[in-house]
Amino acid sequence: MRTIAFREALREAMNEEMRRDPSVLLMGEEVAEYNGAYKVSQGMLAEFGPKRIIDTPIAELGFAGIATGAAMNGLRPIVEFMTFNFSLVAIDQVINSAAKMLSMSGGQFQMPMVFRGPTGNAGQLAAQHSQAFDSWYANCPGLKVIVPSNPYDAKGLLKSAIRDNDPVIFMESELMYGDKGEVPEGEYLLPIGVADVRREGSDVTIVSFGKIFKVAMAAAEELAKDGIQAEVIDLRTIRPIDYATVVNSVKKTNRLVVVEEAWPVN
Repeated sequence: MRTIAFREALREAMNEEMRRDPSVLLMGEEVAEYNGAYKVSQGMLAEFGPKRIIDTPIAELGFAGIATGAAMNGLRPIVEFMTFNFSLVAIDQVINSAAKMLSMSGGQFQMPMVFRGPTGNAGQLAAQHSQAFDSWYANCPGLKVIVPSNPYDAKGLLKSAIRDNDPVIFMESELMYGDKGEVPEGEYLLPIGVADVRREGSDVTIVSFGKIFKVAMAAAEELAKDGIQAEVIDLRTIRPIDYATVVNSVKKTNRLVVVEEAWPVN
């Protein structure tokens, strides 16, 4: 094992998959010459060249549509949105094309593509750059939605997402790119749709995902000071959700608390 940053784990996942499969490509704003807005794709242009690491205009609808057509024709595009707030410009391609194409074509067109980038709030982003879109996309048929909380999960799940034959929404956080964690030396994959019980407990189940998972873990540590043992589950994937792991935990604890980054429902 070695300790690397979240952004490095994402980069390793893409590098390994691009070396393994020549049909994989990355496109988005500033992913090539600038090495990525958050330096996730640093050095990738030098290794893979401009035909596979593609700088796009500021036109999310356009390059999401190009990627959708590329996936229909046998390529495996990774689309980086500088923020998922900007995916709203491309949402017709994401939902009405990518997510529905397998069904609309009667199974003739698989859609092996990944839409990835940061979601949720970060530092000084104001209203138009701070929304959390995980539940939006998780409620759209045809999409898988992954929201990792640490570098280990980020690498293993991104590799699985790139190999998946369905469109995958892969959500990160600007506040996590510098987070460090242990990642194995060799190649590994993590299955999509399998939660991780990160802390065993008997009194209450806390379920979370993404960057807010760290808050859930901190809360469990505080509860432990009062003798309350919380079991903490990292969903990792919110579409599909691993209900079995959650239900089995609640059978033991009889209590469930869900912690997520979302607009309150009144």
